[in-house]
Amino acid sequence: MKSTYLTNASIALLSAWLPATLATAADTPADAKPIVSKDEIASGPFAPTDPSLAAYQCPDWFRDAKFGIWAHWGPQAVPRQGDWYARRLYLGEGQTDRKTGKPLAKADAAYNYHVKNYGHPSKFGYKDILPLWKAERLDADALLALYKKTGARYFVSMGSHHDNFFLWDSKIHRWNAAKVGPKKDVVKLFADAARKQGLKFGVSEHLGASFTWFRSSHSADKGGPLKDVPYDGADPANQDLYHKPRAADDNGWLTNNPEDQRRWFDCIRELVDLYQPDLLYSDSGMPFGDVGRSLITHYYNSNAARNGGTTQAVYTCKEDAKGKWVRDIERGVADGIRPEPWQTDTSIGDWYYRTGQKYMTSGEVVRMLVDIVSKNGNLLLNVVQTPEGDLEPDVLAILDGIGQWVALNGEGIYGTRPWKTYGEGPSTTREQEKGRHGGLKDVPKQPYTQEDFRFTASKDGKTIYAFCMASPDKDLRITSLGSDSKLLDKPVASVRILGSDEKASWKQEAGALVVTKPATIPNKEALVVAIMLKD
Repeated sequence: MKSTYLTNASIALLSAWLPATLATAADTPADAKPIVSKDEIASGPFAPTDPSLAAYQCPDWFRDAKFGIWAHWGPQAVPRQGDWYARRLYLGEGQTDRKTGKPLAKADAAYNYHVKNYGHPSKFGYKDILPLWKAERLDADALLALYKKTGARYFVSMGSHHDNFFLWDSKIHRWNAAKVGPKKDVVKLFADAARKQGLKFGVSEHLGASFTWFRSSHSADKGGPLKDVPYDGADPANQDLYHKPRAADDNGWLTNNPEDQRRWFDCIRELVDLYQPDLLYSDSGMPFGDVGRSLITHYYNSNAARNGGTTQAVYTCKEDAKGKWVRDIERGVADGIRPEPWQTDTSIGDWYYRTGQKYMTSGEVVRMLVDIVSKNGNLLLNVVQTPEGDLEPDVLAILDGIGQWVALNGEGIYGTRPWKTYGEGPSTTREQEKGRHGGLKDVPKQPYTQEDFRFTASKDGKTIYAFCMASPDKDLRITSLGSDSKLLDKPVASVRILGSDEKASWKQEAGALVVTKPATIPNKEALVVAIMLKD
């Protein structure tokens, strides 16, 4: 087994977390011990090595589900200022810009808002926002019933964001939703509600990045009347929330500090063991080398023990899978069919509630879903909740539009597999805008045309589904399905339009399958044609 090691001096600092006995590999240095021992990992089919994890097989439930909804939600919604509020409130003038490493020319908007509405972060910091999050209108059962009606087949709850606040009843960490703020085990409420609806349940962890993310909370204003007055993160009494100060070289997305890596392992193992999620998401690449491999192995093996020895768990992170897990692309989509299942994670708006934000339309979500599924992917969509826990009327309308389309056309989505090509039309040949975190942009700026099609196929290969990506004003011409197409090895037997009572009129020409536009378009977001092939 490969291991990650601590010096004996570092181990002395971990007495609160490390077990009394740690395994030591035979070939390790005399003055080193592994951060995670073998006996802390559930036994089962996997070991914490790349070759072993590469034997993982993505379960069919995930490949069939296609669409999940995410509650990327927590106390950072309280100020109604959008994503990263817990970090941004400490970004006064002169603080370091995380992306450029240079001093900020002016204070972040969230800092200005915070000072105006709550006070200076030396006196009123993020810890003081936490009790203001009451989640008083959260009705997990009603939300999950709605999400099922919308078409989701799995649901993911936030576990902990970069703010190091846990949404579960943790025995490790006092800053959690069962003890502070809502006084509710939010993860359990969501888990119970999802399973009651027959949905697979997942949790997301963003904890790995929190250790360096909170660096600015330990600083102070570089100018003004409170120049050099430390923010509340500098108070040692608060450092179980804000973490301890960072070493100068500990400034990556994931910490290089082995004590914090061990802390991450303990916390996420607690989350996994308490709620036994079907899916676990990390907001990073695989965290912390062998520490991350140990956690993934524990997760896979403990899941296999509950499923007759077969792992039905899905782990997803932002690193090429190479068979070991499911690759996730944030705010982006693959540029073609990937041989391994993958996932897009995105949001209909900002990641957290923000006053006046603009949301995706239901049509944009539907076409994004179709594009993703045609390329062997799944869509995990954050639905923005208010700080109180409910949904605004415009969000409800978006979900209703998605649900109406899915009710008519889900046959071409759920349980399907990629066809020989993902699509045709101008959107497949022009240069497309890149996504912020890899792949292509999730919602392209250039609109689709009715010459743009995406394809899926039934598992038995007998039915091809062609999705027209714009509402047609003339007959459909699908060139990939012409009789001379090299993609077809069997002739077309019949054609029908999903959601329509009209008998489809069609003919297969050498250069295209021509389908007469129906008198009534069932749904304007994406018309779906089912093409049955002859045996």
